[in-house]
Amino acid sequence: MQATQIRQKDGVFYFVSYRAKDLLAKVRFISRFYGEGEEIAPSRIAHDDDIAQFIARIERNDEAFQRSLSRSKVRQLKNFYETAVSQPPIPGTVLLFTSERLSFRSAGEGGIGSVSEPSSKYLIIDGQHRLAALQFYLQERPDDAATINVPCIIFDGRSEDFATEMFVIINSTPTRINKSHLVDLYDRVSFAAPDRKFAARLVEKLYSEGDSPLRYRINRLGGRSQRDKWVLQAELFNELHRWVRGRWRSIQLAGGSSREVPRYYAVIRDFFKAARSVFGDGVWGKDNYMVTKPVTIKAMVRVCADLAREDAEPEAGRVARWESRLAPWGEMAKQFRDEGFYERFPAKGEVERVARVHRDLAHAAGIEVSKKA
Repeated sequence: MQATQIRQKDGVFYFVSYRAKDLLAKVRFISRFYGEGEEIAPSRIAHDDDIAQFIARIERNDEAFQRSLSRSKVRQLKNFYETAVSQPPIPGTVLLFTSERLSFRSAGEGGIGSVSEPSSKYLIIDGQHRLAALQFYLQERPDDAATINVPCIIFDGRSEDFATEMFVIINSTPTRINKSHLVDLYDRVSFAAPDRKFAARLVEKLYSEGDSPLRYRINRLGGRSQRDKWVLQAELFNELHRWVRGRWRSIQLAGGSSREVPRYYAVIRDFFKAARSVFGDGVWGKDNYMVTKPVTIKAMVRVCADLAREDAEPEAGRVARWESRLAPWGEMAKQFRDEGFYERFPAKGEVERVARVHRDLAHAAGIEVSKKA
């Protein structure tokens, strides 16, 4: 297959042109797409195919990829293919990925040559909707579709992390991909700042560890059932990152992520254990109380940061020590009843209310609030 080999820094990839029918036979769709009485079924995804699993999870759950929007988007694209004459129907490249290493034979200068094709189908990093519309267009107007050649960029022989990173780079705008999914990926993409990766690991441990008081209570979008969730992953991440960012220099000096992630997780875990104990089972996790609603959980993370600054060590006996310190919160429980909560904690908005609850909780426990709060 004729191709142009393109080099950018350490990256090497290929620009090719496929006839519409040939390309559609060489790609696999991760999502289900609908046309006028027709549909494209998604390919079966292997459990160990991390990037395909990730893209499928996003497109099943993110608002930008809901079925109605997908149907509408595909219909609009197909209509454009039908009406475009002088305008090229697909002026932008479709990005494809294969984990196989392709061989390239140069035919001279300028990167011109020929490249082999993979034995398995390409994964579509960007362009699923365009190709789905092209599939329906091909079914309805095969002669017209036969005149279309699709410009493609092929990335080969890279790790699945590379493909994931490329997907995030392309889709990481507010209207394309939900921030919760980006939090899932901070630990995998090379451009993510170390402090963000650190905070993302804390969120993951709080969600999944068996001893976490927040286990399965964090809404990760695409995880377990969304019922009985207390706080959005992105909101919790923001608070943990706020704490980590302020302590980043000391975290680096203490050994970095490998040593400090477990230690910080143990601190936030023990804090929520103590908070759960002092509020009691009649309040903790109850819908008629605001204790485990986002505004209070975020405020408690800030209190945890303040308390850890002065009393994190020793770890032995920490939960009991902090239960004693937070004991006055038991008397405050009635202030966190859902009815009248916003009147008891008046504020102009959520940001100001989190700060207000933070100050009140810290003051009741005799904890000094950070000047940065």
